[in-house]
Formats: sequence, C-alpha cells, structure tokens
Amino acid sequence: MKTPVDLQSAVTIHRIIKDAAVAVDRARKDDPTALQEISDSTEGDPFRVLIATVLSHRTKDPVTALASSRLFARFPNVKSLAAANTRTIARLIKPVGFYNTKSRTVRKISRILLDKYGGKVPENMDQLLELPSVGRKTANCVFVYGFKTPAIPVDTHVHRIFNRIGVVDTKTPEETEKELTRIANRKDWLPLNEVFVKFGQLVCRPIGPHCADCPLNDRCRYYKTVYLPRIKKKQRQN
Repeated sequence: MKTPVDLQSAVTIHRIIKDAAVAVDRARKDDPTALQEISDSTEGDPFRVLIATVLSHRTKDPVTALASSRLFARFPNVKSLAAANTRTIARLIKPVGFYNTKSRTVRKISRILLDKYGGKVPENMDQLLELPSVGRKTANCVFVYGFKTPAIPVDTHVHRIFNRIGVVDTKTPEETEKELTRIANRKDWLPLNEVFVKFGQLVCRPIGPHCADCPLNDRCRYYKTVYLPRIKKKQRQN
C-alpha cells in the first residue's frame, strides 16, 4: 500500500512549490505578475511595489501593470506623488478598480511616508499596517517584491490552492498565511506567491481547474475527493 503523503511537512510543501513552478515557469518568465515586473524593472523599489500593490486590489494584473507604468512615468517618486493632483492620478490609473478612491489613497500614503518616515517605506509590519489600505497581504508583497525579505503574501490564489490541495484547512487568507509560515520552510517563502498566482491563473483556476493535467494531482485532496468521483460518475452514466 502506498504511504500517504504528509501534506503538512516542509519537505512536501517544498516539492509542491517546485513542481508548480516547473509547470508555470515559461509563463512566469514571459508574462510575470505586475508586482514581479515592477520589482524587476526598478530593482525592487519598495515604494513603487507598495503603490502598485494598492492599485492591484480588485484589479487584474495587466491593468495594474499599465496603470502603474503611466503613474510612475509622471510621478516617479514619493515626493512627486505626494504633491500630485488627485484628478491627475485618477486619470493616469484608470481603469483600475475604484480609481478615484485609490488616487486619494496613494497620495495620502506618499504624504505619510514623507512626513513620518523621511520618504522611505518602513520595513516593519506594524508600521506598514498603519498606512491606508495596507493589510497583511499588501505588506507581505512589499517585503517579498520590494525588500526581498522572506514573507508569504496570501491572495485569493494562494488561499484557494493550498486549501484545495489540503495543505491547510482555513477560512481566511490571514489564517492561511499563519499556517503556511508555521509549516513551510523559510527558504520557500520568497517564491511562493509568484509561483501560485501564475499556477492559479493557468492550472488550478477558480472555475474549471485543469485537474487531469495538474502536476500536483497525486497529492491533491480536491482531485481525489471531487474530481475523480465526478469522472467516474460520468463514465458510469455513459
């Protein structure tokens, strides 16, 4: 009998990340996430990563990337964005979701950074969480894509996939972050978000996941308890 896989071991999680990375490696290189693209093009400027992450809320990556590019071409640093007109910001970042609200938010963040932190983004979770519209996911994105500090940003993809596989059994992204930081090896934290955002877009999609071709299906609870029974039922009906 085949020995059951311990999904909550650091070794298994490392293998899951590695196998998922192989599956989406070309897509990650040819079409990186908006935050990875900004990180690469600015050598990991924490300020631009922070602002882009705020813009990315409820917005698809291609829209975020274009909006961020337009915004930073006009206002390249914290000082210029803090002095910008919110109507101009809104015009540059449109059509990101809630662009009028976000135009005021990113200017407010810039002013706080100037007034309180000398124009620098603090490398501290509590201080980041005090900024407008910054939650744990955004703060962790700044750590990973800006400061290159190990952290686990948990977005809808990461939350969905690790619950779907059965690595965690959590209700919120915050709970997922807590569990993953507890059981995953710290050396695996940095690549985790980038890998699983792409994996969630291409393979383990919210609707219509490609279970049959998934490199993780031999370790996946959803594949064994939902997908396979559904296939067997269809076969019996035919």
